[in-house]
Amino acid sequence: MMASVDIRFSTRIYRARLAGARAVTLNEELARSCLSIATDDAAGQAWCAENHYNGYTSYASLNDLPWRFPDFADLAKLLDRHVAAFARELDLDLGSKSLTLDDIWINILPPGGVHTSHIHPHSAISGTYYVAIPKGASAIKFEDPRLGFMMAAPPRKKNAAPDNRSFVYIAPQERTVLLWESWLRHEVPVNESDSDRISISFNYGWR
Repeated sequence: MMASVDIRFSTRIYRARLAGARAVTLNEELARSCLSIATDDAAGQAWCAENHYNGYTSYASLNDLPWRFPDFADLAKLLDRHVAAFARELDLDLGSKSLTLDDIWINILPPGGVHTSHIHPHSAISGTYYVAIPKGASAIKFEDPRLGFMMAAPPRKKNAAPDNRSFVYIAPQERTVLLWESWLRHEVPVNESDSDRISISFNYGWR
């Protein structure tokens, strides 16, 4: 008997690592900026305390980092190129509109910190740039977008192929850019390292 299996409706996650002397220098500049901003951002610290966020995020306090800091402006230019490449990979028909950086924010996750499961509504492409990933720091965990519709399906085998798993973990290196479509649910499990996990997340809108 002849049989075949077609693969359709695939979910793509884009990954690239910034390389070269300038990329190393830029990452060092961003690391210093992230720590300095976290120390000085009283509004962000207050938001984190009020919302029981274990660590620091500038998500609710600073929405103009590329305007304030040259290193963030340089990063934004690099992200534009990667988002454009990802859009081509996805065969997105942008028409007369474009994918534009709407939000960019700092995340500092201390030892023991987590970032619970979520999506990024009102955006088209989301992603994270990784500034500091100490040994033992948590990977990012992505959820199969069909999971809520599986109902009575049996569980997957422990050694299931990556394409068949309900959850996929990606452990990025420093200077890595990850991109995904904003509807893809994801989370950051507990940081089991002894140091802060520092990243910069962002959203691109279609407008």
